[in-house]
Amino acid sequence: MTAWLNLGEILKVNAKKYPDTVALKDRERSFSYPAVNKRVNRLSHGLLSLGLKKGDKVAVLLENSIEIIELYLAAAKTGIVIVPINFRLVGGEVAYIVNDSDAKALIVHDMFVENVEPVRSELADISPERFIVVGEKKDGYAPYEAMIAGASEKEPPGSVAPEDTWILIYTSGTTGKPKGVVRSHASHIAFYLINAVDFGFTESDICLNVMPLCHINSTYFTFTFLYIGGSVYVHPARSFRPEQILEIVERERVTFISLIPTHYNLILNCSEEAKQRDRSSIKKLLCSSAPVRRIMKQAIMEFFPGVELYEGYGSTEAGIVTVLKPQDQMRKLGSIGFESLGTDFVKILDEDGNEVPTGEVGEIYSRGPMLFDEYYKLPEKTAASFKDGWFSAGDLGRKDEEGYYYIVDRKDNMIITGGEHVHPSEVEEVIGSHECVFDCAVIGLPDEKWGERVVAVVVPKKEVDAEEIIKCCREKVAGYKRPKEIVFLKEDEMPRTATGKILHRKLREKFGGRC
Repeated sequence: MTAWLNLGEILKVNAKKYPDTVALKDRERSFSYPAVNKRVNRLSHGLLSLGLKKGDKVAVLLENSIEIIELYLAAAKTGIVIVPINFRLVGGEVAYIVNDSDAKALIVHDMFVENVEPVRSELADISPERFIVVGEKKDGYAPYEAMIAGASEKEPPGSVAPEDTWILIYTSGTTGKPKGVVRSHASHIAFYLINAVDFGFTESDICLNVMPLCHINSTYFTFTFLYIGGSVYVHPARSFRPEQILEIVERERVTFISLIPTHYNLILNCSEEAKQRDRSSIKKLLCSSAPVRRIMKQAIMEFFPGVELYEGYGSTEAGIVTVLKPQDQMRKLGSIGFESLGTDFVKILDEDGNEVPTGEVGEIYSRGPMLFDEYYKLPEKTAASFKDGWFSAGDLGRKDEEGYYYIVDRKDNMIITGGEHVHPSEVEEVIGSHECVFDCAVIGLPDEKWGERVVAVVVPKKEVDAEEIIKCCREKVAGYKRPKEIVFLKEDEMPRTATGKILHRKLREKFGGRC
């Protein structure tokens, strides 16, 4: 039986099938499927000419760009393993991933060279000719375009099996050092086929890519459109200005965007002039990576009339586990939905591995075709994340009587104060609904009397004092759950992952020393 084609193989097919369709576009460039396939073939030959071979790791430190998409595609054609690095990392953080992944080459955007240079001497596995730069020329780096300029446009030699590794991607490190997640071509093929069905995507869709392409979310969705013959507009992840996003939506007639709650918050609070942009082309929206508060969900659907709003829950390791579909958005507020198509059920287990009754909280486990293979060089951590073949990302949740799932919190973020358990997300929901609050995070800090005390870190939307924040909790949560202290931060001071998840661990480290 013939296996499903991987992304590199399907690109060759789509070049014939959709000769006039724009595959990739940014503000200055536009490439059809045949043009992209030719560039990717040249890139593939360019990488192979450096002595790289199937199974070798190539680290990429790049902003959202056509080039990083080309590198994913070239890796799929050659069997080279791509190691995307979060472009917000610096110095030793970059060196850690490059060295831990055993990368044999590093491709970096010109603006990030300054982050590499201080640690370049530590990257012992990368020979001098395998440092490559995208953009302006830099001393000691081979230009990306020069590497592919004279290479062949023919398909590269060799074959890539579905079970071969395609991506070695490092976790955000929300609870510790990043771990390398090994993902196969087959697991991503499952994504694209499942996404197309679950979300109803077609080749006529135009995706605006805003989420960082160094993060797994973008490999879940952006590449779905390239797989099915749609179009992708690439936008830099570091420059999210809602006015610009809405201008692109109007100009390009974008039909789909995957965003996080922070992005939606910015759009909903943009200028009145920007709100006049035509956004009628948007047919579907996804909100993921962090919980969506009820008031925001309602505002999103009012701002994009008639839109189909989806919420997805998953992880770098497990893929998309559950999807809350448009018809259930208002009926099941706060839910993450049902199992994604192809997911072999979800289990909620107690600490002894037993399934908890309906309505009770436990740890969420799942399995299915989108699951990762292992943590790179960490067999003990791999084993610890599974129970009888079922994987957990460490999230706590519950299931209602209709079978819909709800995230309660991350296991590592739970606060124990005076012997009582406090789930930060419950308190964050209350505080986040206050009209003066832009965003918030609730953490536990050491306390001599209670063990831990509840502290709310708040990003205000407009002037508000601590007492007013505490007051809004009095009638909505029990006394032991209410914050004993309010800390105010500016939005750019709130520590986040590349996808906007607030790093509770970083907040505990930042403010724990005052105790």
